[in-house]
Amino acid sequence: MERIDFHTHCFPEKIAARAMESLSAASGGLRPCTNGTAPGLLARMEAAGVDKSCIMSIATNPKQQKNVNDFAASLASERLIPFGSIYPNAPDQIEELYRIKELGLKGVKLHPEYQGFFVDDPAMAEVYDTIGKLGLVTVFHAGADIGYPPPVHCPPPRLKAALPAFRGAPVVAAHFGGYLLWDEVLEHLAGTNVFLDTSFCYGIMPLPYAKELLMVHGADHILFGSDLPWSDPADGIRFVEAFCENAADQKKIFAENARKILKM
Repeated sequence: MERIDFHTHCFPEKIAARAMESLSAASGGLRPCTNGTAPGLLARMEAAGVDKSCIMSIATNPKQQKNVNDFAASLASERLIPFGSIYPNAPDQIEELYRIKELGLKGVKLHPEYQGFFVDDPAMAEVYDTIGKLGLVTVFHAGADIGYPPPVHCPPPRLKAALPAFRGAPVVAAHFGGYLLWDEVLEHLAGTNVFLDTSFCYGIMPLPYAKELLMVHGADHILFGSDLPWSDPADGIRFVEAFCENAADQKKIFAENARKILKM
């Protein structure tokens, strides 16, 4: 069965060790399962039986945008599918979205906690509208983040309010729609057209929530993701197999849905 991991990360080799140390410390000592580089990612994919991975890059300040997106574009290969990023309210954020499209990147990763914005902020309307016009995929970090205190900047009700601005372009809510906020996911996002990825849920999300979301939201809008290097894709595969026993639905979650929204 083909498997596409929709949610992974890696860093340029010259800064990977420093980035991993900083992120691990900020998350309370979370242990990564790779060294944070593209070769480390590929090795873990091979070990887990993952065919392709989407790589999520995040610009954490306005000056990073171009370098982050140039690095992302350099990763593109038969097995690696990079996403770009913009920094909200950067003077050239709209121009950079067009450049992301020109670079051939499949979409944009936005992290409301790292980037300090609320997902339904009216100031983001032009960004979302442009993403929709360009037909890019948007992936949000959704729900809580273990490195940040409240308030949560992308809770399910606020994400739902923002969805119409994307003109129907695919939107993915990571961490099954809202990390640690799965009651709200069931209330506000289940049954909408948003895609939910399964990243960083293995061993954390209670299985009954996953099974209920599968039943209510449907296998057509769920994507397998790990959050590598912070979670092993082999564990993520086991998690999907635990909450979804139907082989046809597993094929959708593991690869078919990803292929559809990535236009592969």
